[in-house]
Amino acid sequence: QIIVDDDDSKVWSLYDAGPRSIRCPLIFLPPVSGTADVFFQQILALTGWGYRVIALQYPVYWDHLEFCDGFRKLLDHLQLDKVHLFGASLGGFLAQKFAEYTHKSPRVQSLILCNAFSDTSIFNQTWTANSFWLMPAFMLKKIVLGNFASGPLDPEMADGIDFMVDRLESLGQSELASRLTLNCQNSYVEPHKIRDIPVTIMDVFDQSALSTEAKEEMYKLYPTARRAHLKTGGNFPYLCRSAEVNLYIQIHLLQFHGTRYAAIDPSMVSAEELEVQKISLHTSNEQEGQ
Repeated sequence: QIIVDDDDSKVWSLYDAGPRSIRCPLIFLPPVSGTADVFFQQILALTGWGYRVIALQYPVYWDHLEFCDGFRKLLDHLQLDKVHLFGASLGGFLAQKFAEYTHKSPRVQSLILCNAFSDTSIFNQTWTANSFWLMPAFMLKKIVLGNFASGPLDPEMADGIDFMVDRLESLGQSELASRLTLNCQNSYVEPHKIRDIPVTIMDVFDQSALSTEAKEEMYKLYPTARRAHLKTGGNFPYLCRSAEVNLYIQIHLLQFHGTRYAAIDPSMVSAEELEVQKISLHTSNEQEGQ
């Protein structure tokens, strides 16, 4: 746990795993309902392949600027000048806002945006955003749970949702209220400020909290982004479709191997890289054959 602001109550919780010699790790930012450990499947797999990954849990921040300032201080504290960001849902929006916030002296080397959005108005909640802080925790949880998939689900997705419900229960009123405020207060991403950053957009084709319009908007915003589509996975593919998500993360990070922005220990590259290329080749061949 790390405190970087003057305010002692703002505590960042994080898991920092993998080789510390890596100066440009992959950092995971969770969704509204998530804690740092929702990315445990990514931490286990990617560190096993030699990557350095950091999963974060943010303290209570009530606006995007305050969040970005706190996150910048955290990176300074960790002595990281450039990082790759994987953001899920709200985490994806905050990752884009941080890239925009630091565009004059860039801190973000690349972005992986999972079920992410670029404009908070899609939730039609901008008018209530200022009242979340007043609501009791059970009401806030109800709002979040309203976006979780219901109906028949495969066992992995059901387990993923159970895990997220459990994580949601662990969050206090102010944590939830502040995240919902960040999720819904009026704001959008200014793409011209982050045009040069390599982006992978990861989304699912089955039911998730994101509308088709929100997804289309992301594609328009990042016309050159790589697209990582998962047929299924719902709101939390990193939990219930972790093998696919981890593969897409590796494919995204492949472009930085051998540079100072590599997120992987160089000695681990050869075998792992060949394996990924084999799998991705196999996957693309299969898709062409469909």
